[in-house]
Amino acid sequence: MGAPIVHFEINSKDLSRAKGFYSSLFGWKIQDVGTMNYGMVDTGVKMGINGGIGQVDLDKPPFATFYVQVEDPQAILDKAVSLGANVIVPVTVVPEMATFALFSDPDGCVVGLVKGPESMPERKPKPRRKAAARKKGTIRTRGRGRRRKK
Repeated sequence: MGAPIVHFEINSKDLSRAKGFYSSLFGWKIQDVGTMNYGMVDTGVKMGINGGIGQVDLDKPPFATFYVQVEDPQAILDKAVSLGANVIVPVTVVPEMATFALFSDPDGCVVGLVKGPESMPERKPKPRRKAAARKKGTIRTRGRGRRRKK
C-alpha cells in the first residue's frame, strides 16, 4: 500500500518575512495558529496540498519538509532508523490537531510523518463493460463491424 504526501512545511528564522514572501510570490493565504509561531497555508487551488510556515530557533537552520500520511508513525519511524535515518522529533501528539514525527534521511533531508486513518481506501478497478450481445448467425470482424455468416 502506498502513502500519500499530505502536508508541507517551510520553517524560517524570520516567520513574518517568510509569510510575506510566500503570500506575495504565490498568492497563498496564511492563517496564524493561536499562540504558536506557525501559520497554516491555503494555496487557494484544488490540486496539490496545503501546508504551513513556521519559525525555527535562531540557532537552528531553516528547512522545508513534506509530510507522509501513515497508519503507524512509530513503526515507520523505527523502520526509517533501521535504514539509516535519525529521529529529529519523536512521535508527538498535538491535541485536536495531529500526531506527527520528523526524521532526517541518510542525506540529511527532513521528512515528516503524520498519522492518518487506520486504512487508506484502495483504488478499485473500473468494472469491465459487458460485451454487446451478438445476433444469432453473425460474427464480429475487426474494423468492419458485423457480417452475416455465409
